[in-house]
Amino acid sequence: MTEQVQPAQNPGASGPGPDGTGFTYRGAEQELIVVARPEARLRAQAEGVRSAAGADVSALNMFLSDEQLALEPLFGSEERLQQSAGQQGTEDVPDLALFYRVRGGEDRAQELRARIAALPGVDTAYVKPPAVPATLGQVGEDTRRLKEGAPATPDFTGRQGYLRPAPEGIDAHWAWQRPGGTGHGVTVIDVEGAWQLGHEDLAAKLAGVVVGTPLTDVAWRNHGTAVIGVISGDQGGHGVTGIVPEAVTAAASFHGVGTAAAIHAAADRLAPGDIVLIELHRPGPRFDHEERDDQRGYIALEWWPDDFAAIRHATARGILVVAAAGNGGESLDDGVYERRPDEFPQWWRGPFNPSNPSSGSVLVGAGAPPPGTHGRDHGPDRSRLEFSNYGARVDAQGWGREVTTTGGTWDRPGDLQGGPEEIAWYTDTFSGTSSASPVVVGALAALQGMLKAVGRPPMSPERAREVLRATGSPQQDAPGRPASQRIGSRPDIRAAVTRLLPEAVGSGRAERYWDELLPYPRELPPRLRLFVAGAWRNLNHPSPEIRQAVQTAFAGGRPDVRVWFSDDEIVGLVITG
Repeated sequence: MTEQVQPAQNPGASGPGPDGTGFTYRGAEQELIVVARPEARLRAQAEGVRSAAGADVSALNMFLSDEQLALEPLFGSEERLQQSAGQQGTEDVPDLALFYRVRGGEDRAQELRARIAALPGVDTAYVKPPAVPATLGQVGEDTRRLKEGAPATPDFTGRQGYLRPAPEGIDAHWAWQRPGGTGHGVTVIDVEGAWQLGHEDLAAKLAGVVVGTPLTDVAWRNHGTAVIGVISGDQGGHGVTGIVPEAVTAAASFHGVGTAAAIHAAADRLAPGDIVLIELHRPGPRFDHEERDDQRGYIALEWWPDDFAAIRHATARGILVVAAAGNGGESLDDGVYERRPDEFPQWWRGPFNPSNPSSGSVLVGAGAPPPGTHGRDHGPDRSRLEFSNYGARVDAQGWGREVTTTGGTWDRPGDLQGGPEEIAWYTDTFSGTSSASPVVVGALAALQGMLKAVGRPPMSPERAREVLRATGSPQQDAPGRPASQRIGSRPDIRAAVTRLLPEAVGSGRAERYWDELLPYPRELPPRLRLFVAGAWRNLNHPSPEIRQAVQTAFAGGRPDVRVWFSDDEIVGLVITG
């Protein structure tokens, strides 16, 4: 979910505005979902609905005909679903064949819901409010072109603090020096509304739209473009560089198919270890599903039964699903998310309660970047930003402010670089749980790439959540927003590698040291070098305290300096005695 501040305008679904002054995304629709009774074994066809079990569905067909509605399987035919289930383990996945979407009558969805829920063969029905991003592309035949008559785009990577070493960033720079650390061999599909797929910084590894019809609104395009830029912006000496520039990225639009169907279709195009990113949230029960410009009460999609089922289908197949926790400023531990709405099926249990069955997705909260980033201060580094949802269910955090990436600012050119050519827009202020989530995706894709490079199986969804919770730079307190309001830690790729690949970390006692107070060449960072296990190991940017401790230990004549290293990089240092 993106957090930007612009005046409200135009009719449509509420867009990001956690600071209290929202704005509008156009084109999003509410969805009327029907859950069939298992024993009815409904089959939706062009000429109407029939029952494979021989049940009387004449009343249902008459209703659909009179109201000029169509019932379509949300996830495909039962036969197709059975084939998919036979290929992958789908234990604990709700029966996807029971979900249907109603086509037509969108302006009367609530009225139709109550009537269709009472018909034979139907278990229940519910209306989902429009999903919106948590921030940017119309795809045309002429989009893959270089911008004309404009100066070359500058290099903005120096403003991408989230790429830097922990705790400021996730240490993508370190990952790039390791086999697979650029995301090679990993595919990510972004589920939302639209993208500028012809952007000059996104061409190298972009596979296009795999399902749905992108919305034509520039605000939706700007949002999707920003997300893809964070993950896989091209390496090229200009613009930005994505966290995993070698990962293959693709897009899945929910427009025309619905959010659950888009998630399901995206997952079915991936292999175990690949990633689905859900960049949407919608109004929850806190304010009776009211569409609000300030986004208060907006929550992650998995609270709705069909979205939960689609996500669980994906994670059961070994696909990592990463989702924005939402910009509603809500505690997901609150009892309001435990109470089953009357229109939800009886099997539903609040998915935000860790004691209940889990979708298996990674939920991402929004944390503050280091104070002073781009000259602004949003509170202590890694503290929960006020708009971010939080709770025991949230697994990890990413930068929720000041993210430099491709695309513009909501419905206009970028604040970092604008101009007449949309394919050359850049922004310095992408924000919200929308900006946080692709940061976490980038970290996971780098780890999956490194595992593949050494012939190891990729992380399962359960393993990915465990690693994110066990490693990383811890959440910090902020006034009125203590770390007990959990959004989790900021990923640290290097620390995660030591947990996933412990055999890649060596150790030994330092025999001598070399302190490069003035490095040469000057492009190199200041380094403390220790000779361990027959080779020099490097600690970049050592603190004055570490420098002094090492110097003192060796000055004593019998130093006991224990070092842990990965390749030539020092990852741990202990001085005893």
